[in-house]
Amino acid sequence: MRDTSLAAIDLGTNSCRLLIADKNGNEVFKNAVPTRLGEGMAKNNCFTDEAMARGIDCFCMFKMFMDEYNVQRYRAVATAACRMAENGSEFVHKVKQQANIDLEVIDGYEEARLNLLGSMANVKDENVKYIVVYDLGGGSTEITLATKELRPKILHTVSIPWGARNSSEKFELNDYDENKAQKLAYEISRYSKKFAEEAELDKYRDKVCFVATSSTPLRLTHMVKGWDTYERSRADGVAVETKDFERVIAAIRKMNFEERLEHPCIGQSRADIFNAACVIFAQIYHDLGAKKIIASLKSAVDGMITELINGTD
Repeated sequence: MRDTSLAAIDLGTNSCRLLIADKNGNEVFKNAVPTRLGEGMAKNNCFTDEAMARGIDCFCMFKMFMDEYNVQRYRAVATAACRMAENGSEFVHKVKQQANIDLEVIDGYEEARLNLLGSMANVKDENVKYIVVYDLGGGSTEITLATKELRPKILHTVSIPWGARNSSEKFELNDYDENKAQKLAYEISRYSKKFAEEAELDKYRDKVCFVATSSTPLRLTHMVKGWDTYERSRADGVAVETKDFERVIAAIRKMNFEERLEHPCIGQSRADIFNAACVIFAQIYHDLGAKKIIASLKSAVDGMITELINGTD
């Protein structure tokens, strides 16, 4: 019998992540599945039967891994897609019925808080007193300003109802189109500029560190560095200047679908949504005035594991 383990599951609009750790928080197993749960939602704000089937299959597989590693305590959360979908509660019920996993639908604030807890491990500069984290998901994007301390205090946060998947479908940005991209950028800017103003971000400018979680900054970091294969953990904690992000984003805009599909750092799971992701990612760092960003693989699942260890879940 394996030692007792802890597990965290984060179900997003485009992918689902599992992290299993021992009682000390050491990673023993992780997996990520591109469920594309939110694919097709733009039409009638409902999960399609095919998307629900992919999601349930993923949870059934994750349950097998959890049993194999003797998971006794876990937390599983669902974010934007389940918050927005009219049949989101039906999906949650089916996950419980078929995979025997209790799935909790969390709001944007809780999503931001968990991402903050997880990503803070990548901010190691002792001179940094504040942290801005933004998590670009498939169906929403959260931006959070918080103090950098053992128990961070959230000073301001916003949940933007646009992510890579739903904005790509709504704004028809599979391939890059300047006019459509500008419309999306305007929608994002309505939130990000207001965030910067209401958070009084300029007050913290000299002591703040910017961190971006999710697949987009990790993939862009690989491209900035010229790495030929995509290994998520390789970019975890790597700081990149936004001017270098600009360079690779400009190159991505010139790619057609086949080129994105064949690119090792984009590939099948992101080829159809990567243009929209880049628009959102770039607009936020422009509006926040970020000059350098730390890409973070550590995110909500890491935050949940920390709280499971501390008994604060």
